[in-house]
Amino acid sequence: MKKFLRLRAAKDWTGLSRSTIYAMMKNGTFPKSISLGARAIGWLESDIQAWIDSRISASKVEV
Repeated sequence: MKKFLRLRAAKDWTGLSRSTIYAMMKNGTFPKSISLGARAIGWLESDIQAWIDSRISASKVEV
């Protein structure tokens, strides 16, 4: 089942601020939001989870 996360939930899941989420979306390092209506956006839960997993993997790569 697909589920949308609104901004508050995306912030809670990632620990990022609103401005950081939007800045990262702009430079392509965070999943793009999806329009849910005239004044509502959200992110697919699976996209946010994949982003979190990629950050975990990247942090475990030995340099």
